[in-house]
Amino acid sequence: MKTELQEKEYHPELLSRRGEVTAWGLTIVIIAALMIIAYLSNRLNPFLLGLAILLCLSGLGISLGNWMDRHTIIRVRPIGIEYQNGLRHAQFTWDQIHRVEVYAHQWGDKVRVLSDNSGFYFRKLGEVKVGGEAKGVMGFANGDQILDTILEKSKLTEKKNSERGVYYYIRS
Repeated sequence: MKTELQEKEYHPELLSRRGEVTAWGLTIVIIAALMIIAYLSNRLNPFLLGLAILLCLSGLGISLGNWMDRHTIIRVRPIGIEYQNGLRHAQFTWDQIHRVEVYAHQWGDKVRVLSDNSGFYFRKLGEVKVGGEAKGVMGFANGDQILDTILEKSKLTEKKNSERGVYYYIRS
């Protein structure tokens, strides 16, 4: 006897904000150096200006990614699934989902959920390693459970397994 699916809310694991702080700290240092050199020489150093712009863009990108991760929610309900991340909102009933793609990735498999008009993706739990050393985890700790629920409730079955670690699930 199957029990009714209970509503559940999932949040991703959050990466350390060290990269964000480092990018903004370096941006401030480079801008200060740029201003001091410009004041003393009465001209802008093009290298420092370019570096300041690059670091500022990096800081903005990292901050946006962290902000989106902190606002990401997947809600699994008896009637369907909802995804929200601060910039994107998608909501499907189980029968609206017609395809799921799973891409193997070293930092956690990426799962793409598609309907006729829209879609979203999430990352299953993965460990971030730099130089063989674990630096943290990212993605959804319950990613396998979320994927299994999507496949079961939307009645999708595996149709193709490519050599490059991509799995496709569609309705039979």
